Amino acid sequence: MISFVGLLIVIGSVIAGYLMHHGNLAVLNQPHEFVIILGAAMGSLVVSTPMKVIKAMVGQLKGLAGARPGKKEYLELLTLQYELFQLAQRAGLLGWEEHINDPNKSSIFAKYPSVLKDHHATEFMTDTMKVIVSGSADPHDLESLMDVDMETVHSEEAKAPAALSSVSDALPGLGIVAAVLGIVITMEKIDGPPTEVGMSVASALVGTFLGILLSYGVFSPLAAAMGHRNAELGKFVECMKHGLLAHAKGVSPSIAVEFARRSITVLERPSFDELEKACRAAKG
Repeated sequence: MISFVGLLIVIGSVIAGYLMHHGNLAVLNQPHEFVIILGAAMGSLVVSTPMKVIKAMVGQLKGLAGARPGKKEYLELLTLQYELFQLAQRAGLLGWEEHINDPNKSSIFAKYPSVLKDHHATEFMTDTMKVIVSGSADPHDLESLMDVDMETVHSEEAKAPAALSSVSDALPGLGIVAAVLGIVITMEKIDGPPTEVGMSVASALVGTFLGILLSYGVFSPLAAAMGHRNAELGKFVECMKHGLLAHAKGVSPSIAVEFARRSITVLERPSFDELEKACRAAKG
């Protein structure tokens, strides 16, 4: 949500400064300039980008309005892993089966909705646990397997911000296209009244203004915000990886989740005491 608040600040600041300079807002109302610039930008996006990436872009833009993993979400993840590792210690790895085959019906996963709602993270965790249950991979191979999964997802998720960034790079040029077309129209009216000619020139310059503003004030920041959000979601999965890998190496549940906790960035990391308290509550 903070990304959209930032966009409002950008647009509000530009308009406020324009008005303080005694500008006329009606001059900026040039729908044909929007049609030329945004239409050409969207067309170039369709030409250069596969439809699945465009759909992913829409999804990631919507995701900017949602919450990101914080201390609460990480604490739930660590406690969930602790419960599952404790279960494996008591009942063996086969005790996981009813929970990892259908996590939506799991009594353990149900207690941690912030983890369960992240479908990719849940799938990553349960698929890795199935490999551990099968006993077909040693810790070194398991780590490589998880790294391949994370790298593939990261590469796929990075395509949407890159595509939006390429559109952002093209917008100043498309603004010039709109401005040139405006000048062409102005030249047709060159022997008209000065007021009409001036208004036509102003309309053309609005195209350049819009192209630059949309590029550096809207599309480029949105692409950067999408990249940051993807990195934060990837860090959440990385935390899962460290806990699962530590468990696969045979360490105790409390030490395994400590490995996971230490991988969390400082601002989102629960304290040792907070984690210990949560684990005790789960164990009880």
